[in-house]
Amino acid sequence: MSNEDRDKFLKQLQFASMTRRDLLRLGAMGGAGAALSNLSFLPAFAAAPKPTAKAKSVIQIWMWGGPSHLDTFDPKPEAGSDYSGPLDHPIETNVHGIRICELMPNLAKCADKYSIIRSMTHGVNGHETASYEVQTGRAAGGKEVFPCVGAVVSYFRGVNAGYKGLIPPYIVLTEPQGRFSEEGFLGMRYRPFATGGDPAQTRFAVEGVVLQGVSDKRQQSRRKLLHDLDSLDKSLGGDARLTPWKESERQAYDLILGDGGKVFDLTQEKDAMRDRYGRNTFGQSCLAARRLVERGVPYVTINYQGGWDTHKENFQTMRRRVPEMDKAMAALLMDLSERGLLDSTIIWWSGEFGRTPKVQWEAPWNGGRNYWGQVFSAVVAGGGFAGGHVIGASDARGEEVRERPVYPMDLISSIYTQLGLDLHTRLPHPLGQAVFVAAAKEENVRTAGMLREIMGVRT
Repeated sequence: MSNEDRDKFLKQLQFASMTRRDLLRLGAMGGAGAALSNLSFLPAFAAAPKPTAKAKSVIQIWMWGGPSHLDTFDPKPEAGSDYSGPLDHPIETNVHGIRICELMPNLAKCADKYSIIRSMTHGVNGHETASYEVQTGRAAGGKEVFPCVGAVVSYFRGVNAGYKGLIPPYIVLTEPQGRFSEEGFLGMRYRPFATGGDPAQTRFAVEGVVLQGVSDKRQQSRRKLLHDLDSLDKSLGGDARLTPWKESERQAYDLILGDGGKVFDLTQEKDAMRDRYGRNTFGQSCLAARRLVERGVPYVTINYQGGWDTHKENFQTMRRRVPEMDKAMAALLMDLSERGLLDSTIIWWSGEFGRTPKVQWEAPWNGGRNYWGQVFSAVVAGGGFAGGHVIGASDARGEEVRERPVYPMDLISSIYTQLGLDLHTRLPHPLGQAVFVAAAKEENVRTAGMLREIMGVRT
């Protein structure tokens, strides 16, 4: 879609109650040109395998606030109650030797579908700076604002790679996942489309697609009024110059009233399926994410907000939140597997850091956990990543990496490789600077190697 066509599209969308911000997000559908040619340089991942695409899409489960690694995928009951708290009875999974928190019985039944990284590290203990590093692979504070993984995938797997359809190639359910510009220097065209709304409500009010209080019948009346008042079309008749305008209108209303926006209509799913995921915001977000990748959307982030920043009363929150996460995440893994989509869809679960291993029992924390970037856990599944493995280890109390550190750039580069992205490809920088998909050695980004143990490549 050309810039001129997008401007025309905007006018139609404004009439249909969309905002300019919505169009800028939908502008991700437009091309930004092909990637610039490679330059000769020494990358941090010079030994990376030649990428062969094993995955087509990514569902990122972003655990905003940073869940405790000890209370999820790296339990430490032997460390004593000052570390494990009351969650001191981890359960065995269907993979011998892997134990996880007792609040996750559903994920325990499908551990063969995912692998746990227990040695993630960056040492950053601030929400924004840690989030930036986990989602871009680069440390905060430099002169550049790098794009997050979703924006990079949108650039290479969006329209530039022939992606078609009205749904933007980078979706966030439901709010943006950071306080930084996810698109970085790639520009607004690669910012995610954040749906807003709540998929657990009777009607998922996606911004610009479903307007609260405006029925489909009323939208149809608005469209009829638009046509009735369109004197330009009446005077010029079948003039070919109006074709782009009419096509823009058709696309806008296909999202609002036609098949284009039906991907967000969860009432099309059977009640049993919706119940399987859980009738809550996170559960229905996972279901919506499955529908989006089924439609071919390359990158979907589920921003799982609320409750994971557990400075106070950590264990009360864990008993409410972890079972909700367990049910929906297990349902997503199994549903994708049953539909033959797990092999082509990467699931990436992570927060920006973990929580302090030692419980803060004293007031006012009353059993809380603080920030902890020294070591934390992440989970990957599908898209060519082998399941049923544990990579790395924390020490006996979950305070430091004991073996096989994994830095954010290691994990991100592994995801890019499974998607078939060449780590040596140059990104389009507005000032023409040499910036590549994976960090070059001169960037001094911490790395310890990709996740070759589970990538199906020779070590």
